[in-house]
Amino acid sequence: MKDYQRDFIEFCLANDVLRFGSFTLKSGRVSPYFFNAGLFNTGKSITSIGGFYAAAIRDQGFKYDVLFGPAYKGIPLVVASSIALYNEHQVDAPYSFNRKEKKDHGEGGNIVGSPLEGEILVVDDVITAGTAINESIQIIKSSKASLCGVIVAVDRAEIAPDGSGKSAIQAIQEQNNIPIRAIITMDHIIEFMTEKGTYGNELEMMKAYKAQYGVNQ
Repeated sequence: MKDYQRDFIEFCLANDVLRFGSFTLKSGRVSPYFFNAGLFNTGKSITSIGGFYAAAIRDQGFKYDVLFGPAYKGIPLVVASSIALYNEHQVDAPYSFNRKEKKDHGEGGNIVGSPLEGEILVVDDVITAGTAINESIQIIKSSKASLCGVIVAVDRAEIAPDGSGKSAIQAIQEQNNIPIRAIITMDHIIEFMTEKGTYGNELEMMKAYKAQYGVNQ
């Protein structure tokens, strides 16, 4: 685990974005942890999250021409990431996002910001069923651009309930032949908890959940 990943977990815990306990997911599974990216909702937190995304984008070595943030949650994330890339890494990254409803007056269209041209890196919060990322793929294809990868905040790295034996992220990677990376994964959270040595039963619940639902990496 790298320093920015450890710092990201600390940041999420401090802002109640990452919590431990007992949480019933849409799938019906009872998870020992919950990640709520919707709580990145202040100037300070969105500035910080942009820095973590920028660090992960640089660390993963993505080669891209434009950053794309899917409406709606991806919009503040892509803006914050672009600002952080410039302020912290001196990389002036063009960005854009989509409208949910196509505009038929003024400049028109459903893309706001830089035109979708060349290699596109999608910036989003999480991938669960994959519906949102599939919509982004269609938007990028319709613009005659190419999807080069996706960066999200967290990869739960657990088997989807569809019986495939794969996670949603693994399935999308294979279908589209693209890398999907996360700032942190469940393994990073477990490693962090182990390092701290203070989580006890919560750590054991995390390990048990991973053993039951974790994917083979």
